[in-house]
Amino acid sequence: MPDLYTSEQYRLQESFGTQELAAAHKALIVTEEIPEDHAAFIASRDFFFLSTVNDRGEPTVSYKGGAPGFVRVIDSKTLIFPSYDGNGMFMSMGNITATGKIGLLFMDFVTPHRVRVQATATAVTKGELLEEFPGAQMVVRATVDSVFLNCGRYIHPHQRVSNSRHVPDGDGRQPLATWKRIDVLQEVLPETDKGRAESAGGTITTEEYMEKVLRGEQ
Repeated sequence: MPDLYTSEQYRLQESFGTQELAAAHKALIVTEEIPEDHAAFIASRDFFFLSTVNDRGEPTVSYKGGAPGFVRVIDSKTLIFPSYDGNGMFMSMGNITATGKIGLLFMDFVTPHRVRVQATATAVTKGELLEEFPGAQMVVRATVDSVFLNCGRYIHPHQRVSNSRHVPDGDGRQPLATWKRIDVLQEVLPETDKGRAESAGGTITTEEYMEKVLRGEQ
């Protein structure tokens, strides 16, 4: 495993007098493999936050959601997760293709509790692995570099309400995303989505879409 800390992180540790504390944390909680208790926690999640970086060194963070268990721990060094239909920008998947370096943050807002994973990833676009996730456009296969439990003291407790209605079902079906009904986007939608707005209630303006977002009508 490469050194967990960078030179700038070491410099700040020295500046704040936390060198020994940081070293102790590294020794106590950081592993190169996924422990069984962390694996069970990850496999129980229905969302996580994914950080990626592009070939210009610019980071981005995305929320990824699915049915409970949509992130699968294959073994102590490997996990996989699907990439479902999005906005067509492919920010995260493009970054994974470019650099392969990712960070995953798995959260439990009820307990609260969280686990961090640093990994090197590839995006799979065809084959049996993709077929295991109905509705997925790609599947990310991640090899773990480091994993560690993280203190939950600043996590604000929240109660889970329900699954998103947009999580693909067992056959990969999902309702049309509301933004795909925006009138000015109709001509640039993928062919598989063109014409679907009418059966979903008709087209809407950008302003109407923003109002729906603010009301949580996705």
